[in-house]
Amino acid sequence: MTKKRRTIALLMDYVRGEYQSAVRIGVERAAEAHDVNLVITVGETLTGQGDAESIQNGIYHLVGAEAVEGILIAAATLCNHIGVEGMERFCRGYAPLPMCSIGIALEGVPSILVDNALGIELGAGHLIDEHACRRVAYIGGPTNNGEARLRLEAYRKALAARAIPWDDRLVASGDFNIDSGRAAMAEIMDRGVAIDAVVAANDNMALGAIDFLKAQGRSVPVDVLVCGFDDVGVARYTKPSLTTVRQPIKRMGEIALETVLRMLDGAPVDMRNTLPIELTRRESCGCAYQALAAGRPITVPPPRAAVSAPAGGREELGRAIEQAAGIPAAGLGGWTCELLSALEDELAGREGRFLHALERVLDTAAREGVFLDVFQGVITLLRAQVRRPGGDPAGAAANDALEPLWHASRILVGRASVRAEGRQRLDVELAAIDLSWSGRWFSTCLSLPLFTRMLASEMPRLRFTRVAVSLYDDPAHATLKTLFLMEDGREVQPPAERFPAHLLAPPGFLSSGERRSAVVMPLTFGDAEEYGIMALNTGVNEVAYDALRLHIGSALKTVALHREMVRQVELRERLEQERGREESAVAARIQTTLVPEQLDVEGLELCAAMTPAAEVGGDYYDVIPTPGGGWLGIGDVAGHGLAAGLVMLMIQSMVSALTSRDPGASPSELIAALNKAIYKNVRGRLKRDEHATLLLLRYERGGRVTFAGAHDDIIVCSARTRRCVCIPSTGVWVGVLPSIEAMTRDAELVLEDGDVLVLYSDGVTEARNAHREQFGLERLCAAIEAAQAAPVEAIRDRILREVEGWCPSPDDDITVVVARYRAPA
Repeated sequence: MTKKRRTIALLMDYVRGEYQSAVRIGVERAAEAHDVNLVITVGETLTGQGDAESIQNGIYHLVGAEAVEGILIAAATLCNHIGVEGMERFCRGYAPLPMCSIGIALEGVPSILVDNALGIELGAGHLIDEHACRRVAYIGGPTNNGEARLRLEAYRKALAARAIPWDDRLVASGDFNIDSGRAAMAEIMDRGVAIDAVVAANDNMALGAIDFLKAQGRSVPVDVLVCGFDDVGVARYTKPSLTTVRQPIKRMGEIALETVLRMLDGAPVDMRNTLPIELTRRESCGCAYQALAAGRPITVPPPRAAVSAPAGGREELGRAIEQAAGIPAAGLGGWTCELLSALEDELAGREGRFLHALERVLDTAAREGVFLDVFQGVITLLRAQVRRPGGDPAGAAANDALEPLWHASRILVGRASVRAEGRQRLDVELAAIDLSWSGRWFSTCLSLPLFTRMLASEMPRLRFTRVAVSLYDDPAHATLKTLFLMEDGREVQPPAERFPAHLLAPPGFLSSGERRSAVVMPLTFGDAEEYGIMALNTGVNEVAYDALRLHIGSALKTVALHREMVRQVELRERLEQERGREESAVAARIQTTLVPEQLDVEGLELCAAMTPAAEVGGDYYDVIPTPGGGWLGIGDVAGHGLAAGLVMLMIQSMVSALTSRDPGASPSELIAALNKAIYKNVRGRLKRDEHATLLLLRYERGGRVTFAGAHDDIIVCSARTRRCVCIPSTGVWVGVLPSIEAMTRDAELVLEDGDVLVLYSDGVTEARNAHREQFGLERLCAAIEAAQAAPVEAIRDRILREVEGWCPSPDDDITVVVARYRAPA
């Protein structure tokens, strides 16, 4: 009988992140080696706020014995706000499942750790003892984080051991990210204290501190020395490269999984497993990047003669090579032994052996995500160790004979490093481009069938081959029903049966005949709406997971909004059949309800008004604030009645979704994307030919306004001349053609202090008096100029009064938006 393959869960806060990525890779590598299924369950950092806990974290409470046999907890990524005691309470909820904590020591839970105190002692001690620093600032992590507290205490002890007095002014706290490191450094510098070095509790905060110091004109390491903790990938290729304390994060993940498997087998395990750490000296402390020779040199015979180094010398040299590269021999399958054996063969006359072995090691290292430039240090060390004294003619000849080998080796390392970094950068750029396009299409999904078709189209393009999207099927969120299922890159019919939410994915998806690793994430919108769970295969560029979770959540929100819109439209149609006048009143309320409740954009004094006609049309306007500016939109659906109202609702929802997803987007690109969805829905679903004018303006705080679309002229009344300028829009109506990219372009205008910008619908200029004369653009400009210096509300009210006096019973909606620009002081 075949033994059932075990399934283990890894709980963490994000897929992407230097620390998180390393933990995940280590656990995935061990899961593959031990032939177990892995379920990477992603929520957010825990807050410990009970009912106010982020709905993203509800996914953690669904993990249990129904789906997995053991749990790995990346505690260092989850505990920033709840501390060790909070993490211990969190873990008790999983009893009696075997558990292992990564990064934090938890009572009653086997924990894989590094010596945090030793790490800070190494970093601070290096700056004080070897660089004679005496004013060493410290940037710590969140006060509730167990690792952060240990590292702060170690800093305190390192100072005390060297008789350096404690100074509160030299200490600030961050949140383990670059921005908080920058802010903490600013806080310390604002206190007016002198510093000659900085130690940070992780690399990201150290990099943030370097950014701030550079901005203040301080050179690192000339003026201030900096040391981090973790040795994440970016630490190696920043400028300057970061001196840091390296912890074996991937190995911690491997050992954590092995620990849980031993517990499942009934074998004893250590409650605390502390892995070694080491200081990596780089440019930020002034040590640069150096390979330190250790052990006895290999004696080089004349060229093409065999060499047999003493056993002890070879072992010592192997350890020195590991130290130079910072990669344990076991980390790349015994790579040091392979290189030394190949070098002996090369020295014995078997040409090409060393370069071939080096190329194999570099290929393996690249697949493992190793920074390949470290092998330059390995070549430097080997060259120094095998070099013979220059005074000996035979030795000099041997040295000269080996120089081409070292030169070729350096070229090989350089080329491999460039290829690896280029490939990584290209992968990220391609993933970002694919995600941008996918997000744009997802944001225009207005129904579940369209949404599933988009999943079938976009998931393979994003390199996903196994996908399960399941939505909650009851108010209590106890059961799920699969909406979309993909196997081996092809959409398959999802099972009709509902399944318990504790299974996380359809039965068999997370555990089947083949070994599987999957990422499981909640599908939510904001902090209030929870839709279901998504499970994805691993192996895709890590930038895709967290971004895709946001795209899918936003798409489901759009579908829900559209469903409610359709329901409202259906209601309006029934009311029209039953009670025409009452339906018109309801329609008017719906239209005016969609107008923004507050008009608040930095730098603009804003007011607006929308007056529906007796037969409600499809006027639209919106004001959407963004950091450093905002969006203004105005439009008018051709015709009247329910269809026009529905198109207006579509426009409002899609503009809101698109601008929220990308506040700095090009207006022309948003209009082109929106047009495709409007055309498809109006022509295909409604079987109608409605279209709309639409003008989108992206305002920036400095006064620049970028706009695109086709609508009535933009009116700008200059504060200097008190005269109006009419700026035409030159786009194409929305919904007329299936694609308008080629005919839609961005244009710009720049507002000066006090300028008044007026947007309006054609219900203003086309209002007719008893003689069928139109109110017209000239009268509108005259009304604006007459009230130019008045508050924006007075300008709006004057326009409305004059239009009403011209046409007491307008037959079209009237919309006016007035904004006065106030330049920054």
